Amino acid sequence: MNNNRASLKRSLSLPLITFYGLGNILGAGIYVLVGKVAGEAGYFAPLSFFLASIIAAISAFSYAELSARYPVSAGEAVYLYEGFGIQKLSLVVGLMIALAGIVSAAAIAHGFAGYMQVFFDLPRWLLITLLLFTLGSLAIWGISQSVRVAAALTVIGIAGLLLIIIVGADHLPRLDQLYQQSLVQQSASQSFHLPGILSAAFLAFYAYIGFEDMVNVAEEVKEPQRTMPRAILLCVVVSTLLYSGVTLVSISVLTPDELAQSTAPLAAVYFTATGKAPIIITIIGIFAVVNGALIQLIMSSRMLYGMSCRGWLPGCLGRIYPVTRTPVNSTVLTVALIFLFALLLQMVALAEMTSYLVLTVFALVNLALIKIKQRYPQPEGVRVFPIWLPRSGFVTTISFLCFELFSKFF
Repeated sequence: MNNNRASLKRSLSLPLITFYGLGNILGAGIYVLVGKVAGEAGYFAPLSFFLASIIAAISAFSYAELSARYPVSAGEAVYLYEGFGIQKLSLVVGLMIALAGIVSAAAIAHGFAGYMQVFFDLPRWLLITLLLFTLGSLAIWGISQSVRVAAALTVIGIAGLLLIIIVGADHLPRLDQLYQQSLVQQSASQSFHLPGILSAAFLAFYAYIGFEDMVNVAEEVKEPQRTMPRAILLCVVVSTLLYSGVTLVSISVLTPDELAQSTAPLAAVYFTATGKAPIIITIIGIFAVVNGALIQLIMSSRMLYGMSCRGWLPGCLGRIYPVTRTPVNSTVLTVALIFLFALLLQMVALAEMTSYLVLTVFALVNLALIKIKQRYPQPEGVRVFPIWLPRSGFVTTISFLCFELFSKFF
């Protein structure tokens, strides 16, 4: 490790880190995938989102405690090292998390192109290139500038979700009738089809990915032992409430098939509910999706930086540019990899790949916390949660992962 390198700057307060997490969760999920989830689960899409939220929330408590115990960059890699003491395992998990962020950002880039093509008849690859060049430049400029932009975009994204709930609220009374019709029809896509609901929950889980990324900027958070747990749990609660409202409204305004066929599903909901051109919600959707990509880019670059600082990756990835105090080399590498994945794979495949990676890491992180709590049950100045939470987190994530793998291959 280079002891003479510049250090990261602690400049993120509770509101900023909370908006950072919310921007990642909301931008990466509901604006892009609500239609795909509805296509799998039919009118039971809200149930799929609810199941995904339970799985995410249980592991969120583990992340909240670990982020207070070890408020450093490369969070999950450090947690695994503290839990198991195996450097190679920590390196593999760190690379998995960085890859998950890169793949997730690539999926979000596809969502951005879909919303932009509502306005501009431009090739998808060009729109993705422009997006990644802009976000890479912003991430290199500075963490406080990047997160302030992310916070502003998050406020815009939340406003867009609230707008969808407001304009579609009049359609909610139709839901009871629609549920009754779907049960009577007993169709594969619109009845209570448990495998479809669980598969949709696996896809919906992608929409909750984001709170775990917050731990990778812990070195840049003020009073991280107090701030990080509060921010993580607050993000999960707020995102769950917003997802519930938006999903219920969406399936009351459009059929699941109509939502599944749209590349900009919330824009389609707005148009059907109001009869007006979806200019406002499309612009808001673009901002929200851009936000998710920015935050995933920052997270992945910080993971690579943190592992480099510990000697697990080449030292060049741990260098900090002294003017901006940001890891330029790891940021450039992250942008290049996002671009490569965005060109090679489609959005749903990228989202599923991200979910596989993150569920695997969640299981390992929960297991690491169990071992850490057995050795150090009550560290000074850290809020600890009951040990049954990481145990439950391990069981639920492994079970969910095994079900999805079984349904895919058998």
